Amino acid sequence: MTNRKQTKIGKVQAMLRRPSGASLAAICKATGWQAHSARAALSTLRKTGATIDRRQAADGKPCTYHLVEEPGEQA
Repeated sequence: MTNRKQTKIGKVQAMLRRPSGASLAAICKATGWQAHSARAALSTLRKTGATIDRRQAADGKPCTYHLVEEPGEQA
C-alpha cells in the first residue's frame, strides 16, 4: 500500500461526493484558496467531464455543490 499525499483537488472531489456536498466557504477553508480559485477549480472539474450540481439552500444558507458524475463515468 502506498502512502500518497492527497492533492487539494482530490480533497475538493471528496467533499463534493459527501451527501451534504460542500459550500464554497468550506472548499476555501479546506484548501486555503480564495473564492475565485475555488470557483475556477469547480470549473476545471466540469471541463474534465465531471457533472457538478449547485443546490440553493433555503433560509438564506449558502448554496452547496455536489459531484453527480465523475469524469469518465457514463450513466
